Amino acid sequence: MTSDPILRIAEKVQAGERLSFDDGVALFETRSVALLGHLAHTVRRARHGNVAYYNVNHHLNPTNVCYWDCTFCSFYRKPGQEGAYTYTIEQAIAEVRPYYEAGITEVHIVGGLHPTLKFDYYLDLLRGLKSAFPNVHLKAFTMVELDHFKRITRLSDEEVIERLREAGLDSCPGGGAEIFAEHVREKICRHKCDSQRWLDMARTVHRKGIRSNATMLYGHIESYADRVDHMLRLRDLQDETGGFQCFIPLAFYPEHTELAHLPGPTVVDSLKTIAVSRLMLDNFDHIKAYWVMLGRQTAQMALHFGADDLDGTVSGGGPLVATYSADGRDRCMTTREEVVSLIRDAGFEPVERDTLYQPVIRETTAALV
Repeated sequence: MTSDPILRIAEKVQAGERLSFDDGVALFETRSVALLGHLAHTVRRARHGNVAYYNVNHHLNPTNVCYWDCTFCSFYRKPGQEGAYTYTIEQAIAEVRPYYEAGITEVHIVGGLHPTLKFDYYLDLLRGLKSAFPNVHLKAFTMVELDHFKRITRLSDEEVIERLREAGLDSCPGGGAEIFAEHVREKICRHKCDSQRWLDMARTVHRKGIRSNATMLYGHIESYADRVDHMLRLRDLQDETGGFQCFIPLAFYPEHTELAHLPGPTVVDSLKTIAVSRLMLDNFDHIKAYWVMLGRQTAQMALHFGADDLDGTVSGGGPLVATYSADGRDRCMTTREEVVSLIRDAGFEPVERDTLYQPVIRETTAALV
């Protein structure tokens, strides 16, 4: 047994042993970035071989009006503020239609916490989309939004989720988790539901038979220890429910936020975060390198650092464009053809998936938006 931390951890990984909190911090602190990447890539290859997943999807953000003021967010607007908007159901359907006709399999729906919209608006939104596009998977509403729905309806968590499912909800995205450390949340999202509430809602979603993703916002004021704590709390819940499909580290980009004085994460930090995620989250099938927030080139490298998924075409705007646009706001959507090319150029075999990671077989290989 060697005294070098990363070599000791490599022995644990090779033996199939679960890594500890101290192991996670040591991995973040290591300067042996190449070895860290090799370890994560070994685990990734054992699970997924040479496959890298993507999907053809559209991001729908029905409103940017929000009564919270998260310091990392440049998407939200206050009621009446310039740039504030709220779609009608008809406008939402009209936005999605051209992408549906181009072949999307998923609509990803998140938005601001509007202070006056009723719960029926969200139910009608799901019903309208499902009626217009019956074969499209609706991945909608973070745990934070579900908590908001509970507050405005005074229904139980279970009743909120059941009504959404009856209206057309198929799964939930992973946003709103930010970082679970409460001393950090107090500074970056002080009005948002706390970490235990986020986890409790995710538990209820999973118990209702609905799958979800999980995220972590990194590269702002959190520490390595905060990141590892976040991962371990997700790992514990995954042991309990098995309901998470994918973990998505979200790189913080400070432009146009109240934290604009911060530098944001470096490429090395992002690659290390992907790698540590793959090694710590042994019960998560998938680690996503979100090309929108990493940038295309860093996302390609991340496939060699433990990631097995690039997300997809990500047409649309919203928080990702406003906050995480590593390649610039005019580069936050792409075609199926370009995603396939990114994966192949990185040395992997592209596999189009649906939201639940089932392969999608198409009759044509034409580029889709």
